[in-house]
Amino acid sequence: MIGHGKRDTTRGSDTSHEPMSKERETMNTRTIAVLFAMLTACTGSIGSTLDQTTEPDAPLTVGSGGSSGTGDDEVSLGTGGDEGVASSSVATSASASTGSGEGTGSGGMSLPLACFDEPPAGTPEPPALVDDAGCPDVVAGSNTVDGRKFLVAVPSNLQPDERPPVVFLWHWLGGSAQSFFDKTSAQEAVDHYRFIAVSMESKGDLNQKWPFTILDSDARVTQELKFFDRTLACVNKTFSVNRHCVSSVGVSAGALWTQVLASKRGKYLSSIESLSGGEGSQGVRGWGGSEHKMPAMVLWGGPTDNCLGVFSFEALSKSLEKKLENQGHFVVECVHNCGHSVPPFEPLPSSPTTFGVLWEFVLDHPLWLKGGESPWKKDGFPDGFPGWCGMGVGKAVPRTGPCKDKSQC
Repeated sequence: MIGHGKRDTTRGSDTSHEPMSKERETMNTRTIAVLFAMLTACTGSIGSTLDQTTEPDAPLTVGSGGSSGTGDDEVSLGTGGDEGVASSSVATSASASTGSGEGTGSGGMSLPLACFDEPPAGTPEPPALVDDAGCPDVVAGSNTVDGRKFLVAVPSNLQPDERPPVVFLWHWLGGSAQSFFDKTSAQEAVDHYRFIAVSMESKGDLNQKWPFTILDSDARVTQELKFFDRTLACVNKTFSVNRHCVSSVGVSAGALWTQVLASKRGKYLSSIESLSGGEGSQGVRGWGGSEHKMPAMVLWGGPTDNCLGVFSFEALSKSLEKKLENQGHFVVECVHNCGHSVPPFEPLPSSPTTFGVLWEFVLDHPLWLKGGESPWKKDGFPDGFPGWCGMGVGKAVPRTGPCKDKSQC
């Protein structure tokens, strides 16, 4: 059986918006706007260089990366070639059968992840979703709902009785829904783990892509929340998903938005992952608390993880994880010390994909876990989990050694 195997137990073990500090209250709005203009001038990504040719409203493609995908120069979560994750196409039709969907991987071997367990007796049903009236049939590949675009990766040969978990992905400043899929080999991941990946496309009206700043109006934030609400409802209408396992993963700008989403829609989210994100200073909206105490992975690249020396993702990330832990959320902290670049993950023994660390965290933390709880507290990290991660704030031992990808912003 391929599973978590022996776990490593040696690495550590609802509120309203907090009022702005006097310093933030008196901060000149024009100064904040300049800061975010500088952020836009950065690549703002965890990856390589910005693809200046990508238009916000360009049609989404379902390709294999490279020349047929988003381009070799696009900002990415990976670098392609032999230094990163190879690009992977999003399947548009079913391929070989991979099992019944009960935590079954591409080799037909069981993956004992909690999202594939039955909830304990007496577990309340997840909260009702918004109205799915008018939803299109969601397909593998490109979709549109209420004028907004998103990409979906569906496990090959999904069976009628499968209720797959859902992972929402929010791209970085220079990225796109397609590039997030390409650089994480999303199709390979969903085939192995049997979940649905939903990569959200930014609207294109904001320089920073997602409405996470204090300059963004509450109306614009609400608009983005409704995009999430309707997308989840439409995906569920087509696929009857496991609503005990709906998670959100954001990178850089997408991570800064993920914490806003989690504070507004936490009742739906089983877990979150913030990769070089954070909250509460430098013009970023503060963490607003959540009615559900969700497990969170907070990852950043150490003290050099910043944009032009202005936006410190270390400070932002530390602020977020402290608030999460203080409010009863289970936190896994990871510090890779490679700046604003691709986290130097290695494939887990239980996973064929480089980013198995991300997928196994979200898939092992369903909504029905009690606040602050995690199976990892008892069993330890999955076999092969990075040594630069720890359970709890301040528990990570920052990584040392060379980095494959240079810090860019």
